[in-house]
Amino acid sequence: MARWQPDSRSRLEQAALALYGERGFEETTVAAIAERAGLTERTFFRYFSDKREVLFGGSGQLQELLVTAVVDAPASATPIDAVTVGLDALGVLFVGRRDFARQRQAIIVASAELRERELIKLATLAAAVADALRRREVGDPVAGLTGEVAVAVFKIAFEHWVADDNTQDLSHLMREALAELRSVTSGGSPSVRPSRG
Repeated sequence: MARWQPDSRSRLEQAALALYGERGFEETTVAAIAERAGLTERTFFRYFSDKREVLFGGSGQLQELLVTAVVDAPASATPIDAVTVGLDALGVLFVGRRDFARQRQAIIVASAELRERELIKLATLAAAVADALRRREVGDPVAGLTGEVAVAVFKIAFEHWVADDNTQDLSHLMREALAELRSVTSGGSPSVRPSRG
């Protein structure tokens, strides 16, 4: 019987990311991940239900954090301000995780199956934010629209954050995206950014 290994989950994550990068997600097996980590397949399944969960296992924590922050925002907060509180909480979760996020993003972009899973995750997140706003007695369509906006802001800021030439933190980029959105919706014109071409 294999002995328990300290930090097995982290070793499995690192092995999986390395193999997904080398071989591609579809070509990587659970057996190969476990072997690379120096662990057994049984140990892998203690931590992950399948090889996709290495990339999506934190989705529940991310959703819970965002929803809790939105629900607990000050009672006087507007829907968009409550969402801003939630996005700030998410920014803290990602501090120090840019390298992992970049690796993960590259793997997801390279796989149609993973891109679909990511879209499902984001749609679920938008619905959860809308439900959190309804708990704050925000009616529809405002709750649904604001939930979609929150996820769009997160997605756009995240894509900028994982770009190789970006040095700003995710929280700053989300607040910047929200400011741009406010400018556009109030009739102003957004700031012009140089193209990355």
